[in-house]
Amino acid sequence: MAESFIFSIAESLITKLASRAYQEASRVVGVYDDLQDLKTSLSYVKAVLLDAEQKQEQNHELREWLKQIKLVFYDAENLLDEVDCESLRKQLRITHKHKVGGFFSSSNPLLFRYKISQRIKEIRKRLDRVAADRDKFGLQTIAVDRRVVHRRELTYSHVVESDVIGRDHDKAKIVKLLMEPSLNNNAGSKDISVIPIVGIGGLGKTTLAKLVFNDKRINESFPLKMWVCVSDEFDIKQLIIKIINAATLNGTTSGDAHVVQQTLKDLDIEQLQYLLRNKLAGQKFLLVLDDVWSEDRAKWIELRDLIKAGGAEGSKIVVTTRSYSVASIMGTVPFHDLQDLSFEESLSLFVKWAFKGREEEKYPNLVMIGKEIVRKCKGVPLAIRTLASLLFSKYEINVWESLRDDEIWNLPQKKDDILPALKLSYDQMPSYLRKCFAMFSLFPKDFEFQSHGVHALWRAAGLLPSPSKNETSLDIANRYLSELMSRSFLENVSDVSTYYYFFIHDLVHDLAQYVANDDYQLISSENPNIPENVLHLSFTELDLFSKSFKLNLSSVRTILFPFGIEKAGNEDLLTTWVSTCKYLRYLDLRDSTFETLPRSISKLKHLRFLSLRNNRRIRKLPASICTLQNLEELHLRGCVELETLPKKLRNLINLQRISITSKQSVLPEGDIAKLGSLKYLDIYACDNLESAFVGVKLSALRFLRIMRCKNLKSLPLDTHHFPQLEQFTVDECGNFELSDGHEDMNSVLRLTTIYFSMVVNFPYSLQGYANTLQTLVFAKCYELEVLPEWLLNMTSLKYLHIWNCPKLMSLPNGIPRLTALEVLRIQNCPELYRKYQPHVGEYWHQISHIKHADIRKTWRSR
Repeated sequence: MAESFIFSIAESLITKLASRAYQEASRVVGVYDDLQDLKTSLSYVKAVLLDAEQKQEQNHELREWLKQIKLVFYDAENLLDEVDCESLRKQLRITHKHKVGGFFSSSNPLLFRYKISQRIKEIRKRLDRVAADRDKFGLQTIAVDRRVVHRRELTYSHVVESDVIGRDHDKAKIVKLLMEPSLNNNAGSKDISVIPIVGIGGLGKTTLAKLVFNDKRINESFPLKMWVCVSDEFDIKQLIIKIINAATLNGTTSGDAHVVQQTLKDLDIEQLQYLLRNKLAGQKFLLVLDDVWSEDRAKWIELRDLIKAGGAEGSKIVVTTRSYSVASIMGTVPFHDLQDLSFEESLSLFVKWAFKGREEEKYPNLVMIGKEIVRKCKGVPLAIRTLASLLFSKYEINVWESLRDDEIWNLPQKKDDILPALKLSYDQMPSYLRKCFAMFSLFPKDFEFQSHGVHALWRAAGLLPSPSKNETSLDIANRYLSELMSRSFLENVSDVSTYYYFFIHDLVHDLAQYVANDDYQLISSENPNIPENVLHLSFTELDLFSKSFKLNLSSVRTILFPFGIEKAGNEDLLTTWVSTCKYLRYLDLRDSTFETLPRSISKLKHLRFLSLRNNRRIRKLPASICTLQNLEELHLRGCVELETLPKKLRNLINLQRISITSKQSVLPEGDIAKLGSLKYLDIYACDNLESAFVGVKLSALRFLRIMRCKNLKSLPLDTHHFPQLEQFTVDECGNFELSDGHEDMNSVLRLTTIYFSMVVNFPYSLQGYANTLQTLVFAKCYELEVLPEWLLNMTSLKYLHIWNCPKLMSLPNGIPRLTALEVLRIQNCPELYRKYQPHVGEYWHQISHIKHADIRKTWRSR
């Protein structure tokens, strides 16, 4: 795949150079005129890039020309970052001119200006030299990327049966098999029954399994249900952990489950086997093993024997796989061969996703073209849904004809290949969305993404534009994710109020890797090679990263470990990383065991994101970390041995998010208050903290989360201390009491989201948020029996989430008064599930008017 991101890079460079903030920064540093000349050169090249990107597939020389331009652009990005950093240093000198002393003594403004001016001229020369060749390719000027995204309304729930077309017969057959006492070929056999579902990628195997998994008859017949995504690796230990975790998930929230899984990783295989047998002992269970690839029969027999040692008679396993060999190895009955949708079913699915309501009746010409597109999709639901989503709310005949007649359909294809359909949808993405999508290639298949984590990665990589006055970069990231959802590129989305989890289909992951090329690389034992000039690197194993340093990685901007780096404790190795990857923007060292960070960390002046999350050995951070003026996120959550936060924290003037775990009884509140860009503050497991931020004003803070601070008693929740606060979370703080002292309603915050966990007493003063509160969450309130009476006064409430409140007996009778309520989500609340179960619960009629009512017995299945 040739380059696809160059226009977007040019656009972001020019936008940055044209912005008032950057022009002011360049004047401060003294290179304004030089940078405006660079903007002129960039604009000249940018004018033909869209046409070049569209023609590059058939022209090798043009692809090489674009590759040379890309390298110049990346150098320009690094240079503009350095100007930003120098501007921030000057700003800090002015703000703390009597206090910083020799903190920045190594920086000489005159020398910096001279060096930067020389580099700008060199970049311009290179760019002008390459740009001189543009005319020989006959490129047209296309100044604006007119590809747009038409959004459709989205829901964040598990599979909705009414959205699935053409699988009723398949579902009925699988359910019937599961309801039978025994399916084994040998009478009297104690082997567990295994039902394989086989089909090509994108055909809907997982969707069918989920329909079965969530069927009411299955719920009644199998007290224990477990869903495990297997994917590429068939690692026995990891699968046992997943099965135990899935069994545990029946009584926990997602956050608790991650804690359980972290603990299980520390156990050996013998201990895990014992736990597994205890979890399954005497229980009739249904286990779904989704997306199995391994044809290693010995490994399957080993896992099967462990599983059947615990369960009760009648327990069953459903397996989804693309491989007939896997089905033959694992199945105890003939596999269920999932077929393509018929043409009529395919067309029905296409119409459902391409039009609103019965809108198709107004556009018979479009439906005729749609029929031709549907035939090209070969009955594969993922391909149909993706292309239909692409055409949603587009009514121009030429747009539909262009999709139907695209040359990509004529390329040589493997049997049942649906990549062309997905690639067509990708080709219609706006340029800004393409680079964001390619970032998904840095993660393994079946990875569970979290929206905040994706936002941090995109922002650190410079993929998000500067937010306008009334939005944040998180708002922009969520908008981008919504656009990807509307194209059916995200699935299994689970909204947990302040963020959400999601997955991407294996074939969508294949597409991300296909378009990512050499800029983005996931390094694994199967793919250990690192391309030259790579920008973003992800490693499944620490050893693979250690071996990579014989290469020149000076261009690398991102280093992440999707599974963490538990055994990384070599400080010398870390020092090597810091000195080698001088352009790093994103460094994720979570789960590491480093006892210190090198003082040379200060050399990473481009760094925007640094995580030491769950490092249980580090005691102190070097003072030099506070020279990282570009740093936007610093994560110290779970650093339980950290004695103090570094002095001069206030010098991180660009910091927008910090999560803290510390042994301090008093946080450096004065320093934190001086962080003028700080919008997100997480205080986690600070066991010695009793009170916080009394008399201190955090003027820019919008999101405050306090978790597991067992001795915290008070926090001044008012406009004097937190004038911009929008979201507040208190989670597992047993001694914390909400004040009932808001007598002056002018001091009440303009909160839009409140998240309560393990809280029972809710002061009446919270009615002060009636006109602003949009999201309210009650989680793990184990003793809560009645919801607070002020709830019915929340006239602006849109989202109400209730999780793990086992003693909560009912919802308020007046809940229809909450006219703004759009989403009601209830999980792990047995009495509420029984009474408000959709369509069959005694009180379902009281909430049936709510647009999205998601009432589940347990947490999501995947």
